[in-house]
Amino acid sequence: MIGRLHHVILDCPDPAALAEFYSALLGLPVTYRSADFVVVSRNDTTSGIAFQLAPGHRPPRWPDPAQPQQIHFDVMVDDLGQAATAVLALGATELSGRNHVYADLAGHPFCLINRPSWAPPVRPERDGPPPVDASSWAEPR
Repeated sequence: MIGRLHHVILDCPDPAALAEFYSALLGLPVTYRSADFVVVSRNDTTSGIAFQLAPGHRPPRWPDPAQPQQIHFDVMVDDLGQAATAVLALGATELSGRNHVYADLAGHPFCLINRPSWAPPVRPERDGPPPVDASSWAEPR
């Protein structure tokens, strides 16, 4: 092993808003926040998803080879219908009438996928975040 993954980082025009979107989508807390960089992870010592300010950000268009996606997440769910309703309520945009492809608030595509039979059920009580009190270091929005 050469190193360990620190974070997957997405460029976006509003890091705080996109972090809150993924926090709600994945049930993980915001564990670090600055004016131009926000992290969502299980806790403040684990790898996670980070969102960094990118002025002039041009979102990918799916499917469009002229401005393709650079990355996307597959989010495993137990009930596609309930999950679709929930992500739309968070502000996601449906990109396709099939295959459950959506765009986050900054235009990055992500997919909702049925939990494979080999995977344990998605249970918020097990998979959700431990309590985190970041009030001592979080910058105001």
